[in-house]
Amino acid sequence: MTQFDPAALLVTRSQSADEGPIIRMAQRARELRAKGMDVVSLTVGEPDFDTPENIQAAATAAMKAGFTHYSPVMGIPELRSALSRKLKAENGLDFGANEICVANGAKQAIANAILSIIGPGDEVVMLAPFWVSYEILVRFAGGTPVVLHAGVEEDYKVPAARIAAAVTPSTKLVILNSPSNPTGAVWSREELEALASVVKGHPHLMVLSDEIYEYIIFGGEMVSIGSLPGMRERTITVNGFSKGFAMTGWRLGYAAAAEPLARAMGRIQSAVSAGANQFVQRAAIAALEGPRDEVERMRLRYQARRDMVLEGLRAIPGVRIGEIPATFYAFPDVSALLGRKAGNHLLDTADTLCDWLLEEHGVATVPGTAFGAPGSIRLSFACSEAEIEKAMTRMRKALENLT
Repeated sequence: MTQFDPAALLVTRSQSADEGPIIRMAQRARELRAKGMDVVSLTVGEPDFDTPENIQAAATAAMKAGFTHYSPVMGIPELRSALSRKLKAENGLDFGANEICVANGAKQAIANAILSIIGPGDEVVMLAPFWVSYEILVRFAGGTPVVLHAGVEEDYKVPAARIAAAVTPSTKLVILNSPSNPTGAVWSREELEALASVVKGHPHLMVLSDEIYEYIIFGGEMVSIGSLPGMRERTITVNGFSKGFAMTGWRLGYAAAAEPLARAMGRIQSAVSAGANQFVQRAAIAALEGPRDEVERMRLRYQARRDMVLEGLRAIPGVRIGEIPATFYAFPDVSALLGRKAGNHLLDTADTLCDWLLEEHGVATVPGTAFGAPGSIRLSFACSEAEIEKAMTRMRKALENLT
């Protein structure tokens, strides 16, 4: 009998679809905990708060009312209308319900967008540090990532002039994430206007603007680039309910774009999945139109945690960290520590450093290689203040003794 190896059937696409370091570090932290080790995990970007009660109640009521069946692929009309009102009132974006595609999470909305407009030979400008899934999805679509880097000295924001210099006739998309995962950076109105000027100078160039962290800002102004003059038709705005409303497991996101693009995203979604869960969509209406007290309470808690993390990281010699104006992530530059030793153990990369912090000191972080910035590490402070305090104490004790 001929020997059969299922692994031989795998194509490159399946092997490149890997959020590697994030999943690896989170899984390793769980394994060590299962063995009895006291581990503080700062890996996954998931709010530690429960979904607000009014949203849970709306989902329960929707189920009892029989909203447990298939929904339209692009979303129920009531939610799309509510999103249209939200985008206009909060973001200055004038999109009709027919220009909004509801998805099974913001990640699917991003995938729908990229798969709709990017194909082989198309270039996509990616602003590093970036969320790892952007690069995976661009490669999925056959596109070519063009990675531009900005470090802590530039507040992790690539200047418009460098973006302009990278644009070629093959460039079709710039991916913008403001507020940013992993850095917490927020682009100012002036910075967005400069980027918009670059985009409008090219006939086939668009922006995908991921605004999932818009409700977790600690200072400054949230500006949607699609609201700027001339950018409505050139912007796909993606958002969702996971972060600001603590609805990660509910899996609901959306994209707003000119109608031909919205319809194309709906076709992509129809081919690979279906419409999002109907009772979750009805709960999302309650989230949008109900009180925001819990959203604000969570934001204030994140802000207090941000202050703790900044104080802790700035006390560690060799660690560089700028301001964190938004999100629940810190992205310290640890490049000055790389190449040092812990005993006989050489910490020559951020990956090695993160492994050592976890294995020897019980603090799980994520190496910056996952985000296009190998000299940094990411910490999620979507965890309790007690855990943050423990992590900062352990990290300082560990890192200040490197030789």
